[in-house]
Amino acid sequence: MKQTNKLTIVLNLFLGLSFGANAQAPADKQAELKYRRSSLHLILLESEDFPRKEVVMKAYHEAPFPDKYNNHAIDVNSVDPTPYALTDAEKITAGTKKTGMAAFGANMLAGATAGIVDKDAADMPVITDKIIKDKKIANKLVAKWFNRQADGSFDMKLVGERGSYDATEMQANIAKGSARGTASLSDAGEELIGNTFVVLTRLKFISNEPIAAAIREVAKLKANNLPAMFQPAAYKLLDVAYNKAKEGYSVWTTSYLYRLKWNDSIAAVFYNDMWMEKGKIDAKKKAAFDNSNLFQMEYIGSEKSSSLVTFSLKQTRTEDQIVELATVRNVEHVFAKLQKAYEVFKPKTPIYSGEPVTAKIGMKEGLEGGEKFEVLEQTVDPKTGLTTYVKRGTVTVDKKKIWDNRFNAGEEVSEKDEKDKKDKNQPELDRTYFKGGGKFYAGMLLRQIK
Repeated sequence: MKQTNKLTIVLNLFLGLSFGANAQAPADKQAELKYRRSSLHLILLESEDFPRKEVVMKAYHEAPFPDKYNNHAIDVNSVDPTPYALTDAEKITAGTKKTGMAAFGANMLAGATAGIVDKDAADMPVITDKIIKDKKIANKLVAKWFNRQADGSFDMKLVGERGSYDATEMQANIAKGSARGTASLSDAGEELIGNTFVVLTRLKFISNEPIAAAIREVAKLKANNLPAMFQPAAYKLLDVAYNKAKEGYSVWTTSYLYRLKWNDSIAAVFYNDMWMEKGKIDAKKKAAFDNSNLFQMEYIGSEKSSSLVTFSLKQTRTEDQIVELATVRNVEHVFAKLQKAYEVFKPKTPIYSGEPVTAKIGMKEGLEGGEKFEVLEQTVDPKTGLTTYVKRGTVTVDKKKIWDNRFNAGEEVSEKDEKDKKDKNQPELDRTYFKGGGKFYAGMLLRQIK
């Protein structure tokens, strides 16, 4: 075996990814593979009253946590955005207040659907910014990472656990004032702390009929400008569209994604001016952290999704169960869209078996078949001591073997879901299969390619 290959295996063992052993491990042991995940905290943006609100909110709170992320929960779980509403002056500054003909068109539709369409949607990224700053979310996330106690002391236990580092050694390096020059501290900052995310989610459950009617009325006003000979046909088409769109309800979900800012400069100030261990309390350092604006969140972007909900006498589930299923599936869909849209939020997934290549991801992550993933091997750069990911090849999702890991898999929300499942003619699976080969083995990581 080449010397470089020996070094790679030894370093990977240190990182908690025992590749040689994992390749031969039984399937039940492979499922326990440890790998470095991004960390995530969820915040619900409370909404005004709407039909079946209690059912929708209960479904959200009881839904499984996204399992490709570490649960980095802090004490802010839900926020009422109403006190953070923008004034007209703030809207103009933020560029969300429309004027002229643009405002006329938007206001006409908003007025027709008053109380139904989310008229504050354009303002929400600014509102969420205000919430993030007011609640000092970034400070709370950092405090969680370093297990901050009531006396203001910190430790490296959580960082050590999630990154397979020696927490005692890391604390010793901080105490020696060698934070900037210590590879493990820099690596933890880049690999773990800098990949901490917050998702704020807004939910609504509304009847489709008022919206369909409002849209039809606005469209009719536009149709009035057509030549007289075309108007009857246009009105007929609008009525057909209305009759199709008015049935049932819709779950609306919009999620806003933020990332904790963390770099060498922030780390240096934190370790030098705020860090203190148990038994070495400094009131000035405690106050420095409590009052600091050093820690900030970066807004990444948002995604939205809606799901049609209909009630039928043929269905065996109760209406509340149907609403619950639609709500959770819709939230899952938004997360899948966020992961596909924003590179930094894409989770890495360990290969479950190497021949054939399989992984514990599926429809919940938005897989439909044909998606490409790069296969990565986690190594350590011997020059810097930092973790690196080396591409070893690519694989493609097998359209015929996709795991249905959605919430309550097997219970379909709509006829389309039922049709999709029949079209796939899919057997029961507990993982997704990939086409494409190479010297891949359990413990290597998959990351989707755009």
